Amino acid sequence: LTTELMMVIAQENLKAHIEKEKEKEALKDLINPLQVWIASASAPACYHLIPILTSGEVFGMHTEISITLFDNKRAEERLEALVTETRELASPVLRSVSICTKVEEAFRQAHVVIVLDDSTDQEVHSLEDCLRSRAPLCRLYGYLLENNAHDSVRVIVGGKTFVNLKTVLLMRYAPSIAHNIIAVALGVEGEAKALLARKLKTTPAYIKDVIIWGNISGNNYVDLRKTRVYKYESAIWGPPQYSHPVLNLIFDSEWLKKESVAILRNLTATGKQFRGILAAHSISTTMKYWYHGSPPGEIVSLGVLSEGQFGIPEGIVFSMPVKFENGTWVVLTDLKDIEINEKIMTRMTSDLIQEKLVALGEVIDFQPYKSGNLLDVMFYWAAIKTVLKHLL
Repeated sequence: LTTELMMVIAQENLKAHIEKEKEKEALKDLINPLQVWIASASAPACYHLIPILTSGEVFGMHTEISITLFDNKRAEERLEALVTETRELASPVLRSVSICTKVEEAFRQAHVVIVLDDSTDQEVHSLEDCLRSRAPLCRLYGYLLENNAHDSVRVIVGGKTFVNLKTVLLMRYAPSIAHNIIAVALGVEGEAKALLARKLKTTPAYIKDVIIWGNISGNNYVDLRKTRVYKYESAIWGPPQYSHPVLNLIFDSEWLKKESVAILRNLTATGKQFRGILAAHSISTTMKYWYHGSPPGEIVSLGVLSEGQFGIPEGIVFSMPVKFENGTWVVLTDLKDIEINEKIMTRMTSDLIQEKLVALGEVIDFQPYKSGNLLDVMFYWAAIKTVLKHLL
């Protein structure tokens, strides 16, 4: 045989081997479905999340899943109704759906755990009580994740109350999988895109690279310095990949600096827009990126544990720019011209640090950062009222 012919045969053999291995993996997935657990499954977001998970959009049409709805005993009747509706979807990727109300059995062999907003049985009278009430549940979840879940379990925390805090507490109490616990920031990102789209009279999907810094459900900073809009009708029109910097199109500096900031802070503080649909979409999209990668070249916001990037203090969960690839995420530390003003950074980090210290009992009273800005004070008190409303 000639060398050239041998090379052709070798390539064909390699191709056949790769295809055979893929078939084996597909068969293995059919035998062992992906175990997906949803904690606090009686939350409104779960109702909208299940159809997305069972559509095949998140994990792929060749991956079967088994869903377990985990909540307390009082929610059992509601969960039973949810199980019935889920089965009636007749999804080709859904192997089974079941309920778990026994704490000791939670997260058994879980590959994916989605943590939604939780309720509390405790009577709370102050913000400090709210913060401290998060620790016992996160400690319990951490223990269960360490002892019951699969070694490579992926945990995604979504919701509208104390998202960063719950994520960092789960990392503390489940240290062996801390690198696989993340917080969803796409909801805030979506709110910002919708607001910009209304201002520019375009579609939110055409707006890319909005960066959310800081506390996902609290003090955060919506950074538009890298934000671009595609397919925008203007004097300059280009191919589909052509885009305009958003800041070059909005000439109303008063709107940018004050009105838009106030609107977004109000949405974060009240949680009015972050209900079932947006929460479910944000969680499922983040999970899809985690498994299949984010769109090439796009910036995604994600709550991850700080290791000192961008001058952020270590040991807190902070939303920052990332990209997803190869089953993990990479913080985009090489982005240029995104330095954060020291005052803005202090405003975001001080509250996150204090939330953690109060929750762990290391500090008794929460002292919010005060910049002297009336807007900051109003935002802080609105956030407290919303939290108490949800937990009382």
